[in-house]
Amino acid sequence: MNTTNNSNTRALVLAGAGAAGNAWQLGLIAGLCDGGVDLTEADLIIGTSAGSTVAAQITSGTRPADLYAAILAEPPRPQAVAGETGRRRGPTFSGPNYMEWSDRIIDAAADASDMRRRMGAAALELDTSDGVDAARWHDIVAARLPNHDWPAQSVLIPSVDARTGEPVVFDRRSGVGLVDAVAASTSAMIPYRIGAKRYLNGGYRRSSNADLAAGHGRVAVLEPFGGRSRTPLAWGMDLATQVEELRAGGSMVEAVFPDAGAGDVFNANALDPSTRRPAAQGGYDQGRALAERFAEFWC
Repeated sequence: MNTTNNSNTRALVLAGAGAAGNAWQLGLIAGLCDGGVDLTEADLIIGTSAGSTVAAQITSGTRPADLYAAILAEPPRPQAVAGETGRRRGPTFSGPNYMEWSDRIIDAAADASDMRRRMGAAALELDTSDGVDAARWHDIVAARLPNHDWPAQSVLIPSVDARTGEPVVFDRRSGVGLVDAVAASTSAMIPYRIGAKRYLNGGYRRSSNADLAAGHGRVAVLEPFGGRSRTPLAWGMDLATQVEELRAGGSMVEAVFPDAGAGDVFNANALDPSTRRPAAQGGYDQGRALAERFAEFWC
């Protein structure tokens, strides 16, 4: 991690929040861009979970306006019912069920390291597909990315080693392909396979992972869940603690949370694809409204 501040560099932090979070961030980025503020020009982009998909999409050479338009062009989808949300169907994987499962593990853990180890062990117990789930998830992720090659731009994608509980950060020098890195960071109850390794969601490393932007003069954080943390504040996983650390290191930080225009979609049902259109539209309108003020910080 770079701890020497360079006031001339900019970092963009893209946090997780399922289908809703991906769409809101893409809409916000498109709205800001149409208002004259191009976040895709950041020197460093950090993408966690759904934010890792956004990071790969906005560095693919596809314009933010086109990524936003693609969401609006998606066919309307009915709201999913319990057990039909996410990439797998059945009672073991839905937004609410995932939250209940992971909340139990978090509540039983003594600290963040213990939580990661417990989460990994519990996820590995569920992995009975002999690689079938990983292959299916790889294909789904690949279909979402306009380009499957790492960009020349600096992009960091966090994950967690499910066997050891150790945090991992992928980049173009890590020896892992972009699709695999995004698939690992977005994995949830079932760990994602890369060779002999198994990986879990990057949000278990440290919430938004904004701390990876240390050393950059200006840091923009897009946080769909409004900075809320599911872990005890004493663990230091929360966004507010990371922002304090960045500012103590000399970085200027601006965090953006969804406003009411995106609707009430950033909750246990954030994985539901039916949340994408309202989240994207709300994000776009919010970006246009923020552009003039945000330009003073970013441009």
